[in-house]
Parts: sequence; C-alpha cells; structure tokens
Amino acid sequence: MKPFLSVVIPYYNAPEKLERLLSSIQKSKKAPTFEVIVVDDGSTVSAKLSTGPAARQPQRHPQGDPGGWGPPSRVTPRVLRIVRLNRNHGPAIARNRGVAAARGEFVVFLDGDVEVFPDTLSEIAKVFREDPDVVALTGVWVKEQKSKAFFPNFKALRDWSYWINERDKSGYYFLFSTRIAAIKKAVFERLGGFNETYPAPLVEDIELTYRIARRYAIIFAPSVRVRHEFEGFWPIAKKYFLRAYYWTKLYTKRKKFDPVATTIQEAVTTLSGVAVVVFGGLSVIALISTVGVLTLPVKMMVAAFAGAFGIHLFLIRKFIVFIWNEKGMGFAVRGLCTGLILYCFIFVGALAGKIVYR
Repeated sequence: MKPFLSVVIPYYNAPEKLERLLSSIQKSKKAPTFEVIVVDDGSTVSAKLSTGPAARQPQRHPQGDPGGWGPPSRVTPRVLRIVRLNRNHGPAIARNRGVAAARGEFVVFLDGDVEVFPDTLSEIAKVFREDPDVVALTGVWVKEQKSKAFFPNFKALRDWSYWINERDKSGYYFLFSTRIAAIKKAVFERLGGFNETYPAPLVEDIELTYRIARRYAIIFAPSVRVRHEFEGFWPIAKKYFLRAYYWTKLYTKRKKFDPVATTIQEAVTTLSGVAVVVFGGLSVIALISTVGVLTLPVKMMVAAFAGAFGIHLFLIRKFIVFIWNEKGMGFAVRGLCTGLILYCFIFVGALAGKIVYR
C-alpha cells in the first residue's frame, strides 16, 4: 500500500537522538499510512537501526501499540528504510536523497534531534485532508525543556514566543522549518528541492521557503508539535551569526524584509539592541574616565543609551512580559541581557555578509 506520509530524517553521528526520535514515531496514534526514511549522511557513528526484512517491509500494529516496526496486524502500515550516503554531504543533499526514495503523497521533514508527539503525524494528515488546497505546512517545537539550565529554556521560550505570541497572524507564509514541516511531494520535486550548494544547516530552509511562497502559502499549524532540546549559548550564538551572514546574501537579491527570516521590526530591534550595548559600554567608560562627573558629552552618551534602551524594551515588550509570566522577574532580566548579546552576534553576522555580498 502506498503511504500517505513519507517521514524523511537526515542522520549524522547522533545515534541516541535518532533512536529517541524513532521510538517516539513508533508511539504515533491514529496516524495515516506512513513510511520513515533515515538518510545516513556519511556517519562514522552507527545508530541501532535494523536493516533486516522487518525494517524494509511494511509492518502493521494493533491500535495504540507503541511497540517496534512489527509484527503484522490490521492497521497503519509502517516501514523503516535506510538510505546511506558514501560521505557527509550536509542536510540539504541528505533530505533531497530521502525524498527521491519516498513513496508517500506528502513528505514530512524532521530534524534528527527532535521527538514527535503521539498525535504529530495524525495532525499533519488532518491539515492536508481537511483542506486539499494546502500544499505545505510548518509546525512548532514546544517550550518545555528537560534541562533546568537557563539558556536552553531561554531559547525555547524565545522561539515559542516568536511563533505563538509575536508572529504576524495575517502573514501569507511562514518559515518552512525542517525541525517539523511537511509538503506535497510533487510540489517539492517541481521546485527542485533544497538548494544543495549549502553544505551545512544554514539558510537552506529560508531559501526553499522563498521558492515555495512564490506560488503557495505555507500554513502554520500549531497543533503539529515536536519536542526539541536546545544547546548551550555558544553553539546557538554561532548559528545566529552564520544564519545572519548567509541570509544577507539572499537579502541582496530580494531586497526586502519578510516574516520568514527578518521583518523590518526585527531589523530595528536588532539595531536598537546593538545600540544599547554600544552606548551602554561607552557611557560606563565615559563615567569612569571623568570620575563620575556628568560633563555634557557624558550626559549625551547616557541619554543615547537611555533612548536606545527605551526603544528596544518597547520592541521586545511582548517577549519580556511572556518570560516574566513564565519564569519570573529574575529570568526576564537575565533574558533581556542575553538577548542583547545575541542581537550583537546577529548584527556582526549581517554586517560581515553585507561586506562580502555587497
């Protein structure tokens, strides 16, 4: 039987995460017919994946049975297939090779470090079945984190607030985020898939989003959820820098802001955040050099800092109120400071991209 959904997962040297993801997929309830295609992107660390007949042939499970990929029963055919690449190519190529092997009408993209909910696949199918005009959708990763550390929780709340509290609800399309997104296979193939010139997970999802949005809407489906455990500060800060750097190349061609990567308001928010850091630092230096005497230049510097801070606080007010309600005042203050630092990484990345791609 031809599957309704083909779940494509790129895998590279993270066996524990992949095994958790596959385990969560096995617990899917009321899911349509689906297959799972794991694309081993030249890994040197193998995951515990069966490559025998049970992994390659459709298997059936009793209703609600969370167990493996067999034995046969009367509902929901599921098949796990593995595509192995001879070397590491990056997620863009890996996903395209996975789609080439897919047999489903719709393709579901999942990053290898997420976990799905029991209703994730059924909710995806529900969206496509209830509205035949929908060809692409993107879901959301929940705000809860297993870690008690500050930064993973800050990042999870930052993303949740962006998608739920701050997004442009009148927007025609949204980022086709490969943490959890789905698209009609025929449309994906007609568009040429992901841009394979990107060797790392940088802006290939943004670039594909722009091509999809030329003809189709990308629906945001908040009922389509996954769990994602975020990394610490430095890996995320590096990603912010690189994403801003490579997005600038796309911007130089399109010359417009959008709800996918950066709106005009988000650009102004970044600039105001950088201004807060710059004028704040200069104010401290000026006060120290004048031994606390408020000369006219010092007053002007402090006034510039206060103005930038007021503008920035106004622009991020929804997020600050949100994390204050979620985690308290101390977390909100720390979140405000952390955000300022991340805006600097974004600004420097965009500035470097502007210099290179001008």
